[in-house]
Amino acid sequence: MKIKNLSSKRLDLIPLGLNHLSIFYVNWMNDKDVIKHLESGGDYDILKLKNFLTNVESSKILFWAIMLKDKHIGNIKIDPVDTKKMTGEYGILIGDKNSWGKGYAIESSKIVIDYCFNDLGLKKIELGVVSSNIKAINLYQKIGFKEYKRLYNKDKCLIRMFIKNE
Repeated sequence: MKIKNLSSKRLDLIPLGLNHLSIFYVNWMNDKDVIKHLESGGDYDILKLKNFLTNVESSKILFWAIMLKDKHIGNIKIDPVDTKKMTGEYGILIGDKNSWGKGYAIESSKIVIDYCFNDLGLKKIELGVVSSNIKAINLYQKIGFKEYKRLYNKDKCLIRMFIKNE
């Protein structure tokens, strides 16, 4: 899949890579508030982040840095993409806590989903979210995602959601 720069009035989305390596990014990945609902994080240092970003660059996946002017505030991705079914898996992180609650997540999500549906021809985008992440669930519903399944594992409930290209 071809990844290109995307933008809106306030945001630029550029392919994530080594140029985003920073102590600020490392700090996000170790901040308990930021990683509370993520499957990774809490043990990052600059080398681990460098290795991650190197892998992202070489993988050619749909993974963007969310930029507010020249400031990296988060990431958004559609990965993996199933090119046979034309579906993708959505994920987003606003790591800069000063940028929370300002609409950047919904704005960047709409840009990426529009690109995936209208330029790449994806038919459906899915995501998984833990049921305790109420703010994320509200965001996804505002974008148009609909719940289709709940998976239970020990003390956690994972909600699966989708949005179709209609």
